[in-house]
Amino acid sequence: MSFLVLLIIAAICGSIGASIAGRSSSGCLSSIVLGFIGALIGSWLSRELAVPDWFVFHRIPIVWSIIGAALFVAALGILNPSHSKKRR
Repeated sequence: MSFLVLLIIAAICGSIGASIAGRSSSGCLSSIVLGFIGALIGSWLSRELAVPDWFVFHRIPIVWSIIGAALFVAALGILNPSHSKKRR
């Protein structure tokens, strides 16, 4: 049950972070991956900046996961701009 809750939290954080960065549609699996990568990046960033985790749920820092996911999606968009363009 706890693992399922972690997956749901990661999916929500990943999809919110992707939306903030301008990625309109992503699947459930990619949202989960973005959520976990965002949690790693966000936790690292909060430690480097010496800022506390504001909202932690099941050991996932929600706010920093969203920020980390948005930064990761933005970095991917910069590294691969042709993929982030809309196809007509």
